[in-house]
Amino acid sequence: MKTLPYPGFPTDLQQPMAVLMSIASGQSVITESIFENRFKYVDELRKMGAEIAINGRVANITGVPTLSGTKIKATDLRAGADMVIAGLIAEGETRITDIQYIDRGYEKLESNIRSLGGIIRREAIEKKVED
Repeated sequence: MKTLPYPGFPTDLQQPMAVLMSIASGQSVITESIFENRFKYVDELRKMGAEIAINGRVANITGVPTLSGTKIKATDLRAGADMVIAGLIAEGETRITDIQYIDRGYEKLESNIRSLGGIIRREAIEKKVED
């Protein structure tokens, strides 16, 4: 898959496609031809067990049977939404930090996901105050 200007494949959809490709059988390739540094989210998917190798603007993805829930972070708006998708398809619990990115672009995300049958909740995290 290669991202291209309209009417080609939109760069904004390469991240959710990478999540889906990470659990698809076989090999997949994403070439990002629009933006540099569009693969920042890959490290978070790797924490979940995704097998993704980055070489410049190309991501080589080897599908795995399942992703595993773990603690990950949203690195930007789109990546945050994709971490939610990854968490929903992962085995076990996924905790996503830096959700301010997600909140910026998605209204009522939890209730929308619950209405589709997804299990999701928001937890407040107390910040430690250093003396």
